[in-house]
Amino acid sequence: MRFKNRQSGSQIPEVNLVPMMDVLMTVLTFFIIISMSLTGQQLLNVRLPRSVAGDDLGETQVVEIEAMVVGLDKEGKLVLGNETLAFNQLAQQVRAYFAQNPNGKLVLKADRDLSYSQVAALLTDLRAIGGNRVSLAVE
Repeated sequence: MRFKNRQSGSQIPEVNLVPMMDVLMTVLTFFIIISMSLTGQQLLNVRLPRSVAGDDLGETQVVEIEAMVVGLDKEGKLVLGNETLAFNQLAQQVRAYFAQNPNGKLVLKADRDLSYSQVAALLTDLRAIGGNRVSLAVE
């Protein structure tokens, strides 16, 4: 049995590297531009002011304001500081708290056995008073 030799005129497959080089150059350009934007402060030649050792303007005191915690027990009663309150009394105290502490926060802690509709209704009423400074505590 005789095997025929391949024709000598057949072409050998070639790998075209030009598209791969285009992709590599694009990625390289992208990273160069990103790295230049990250070090943009050095390119601006901006001299930032320095503090003078003898110029003490006083220390700033950071005061953390405790959040007002309102509870809602199993029976649906409002609790503030181990006292049971009506909503009108609570609303007055919340308004007074926010008047004294403009950056204060109110946290509602509700019993897990309550239905969500009860909790959501109270949360909506409290947000009408305190806006976005009212939040619901979860465990």
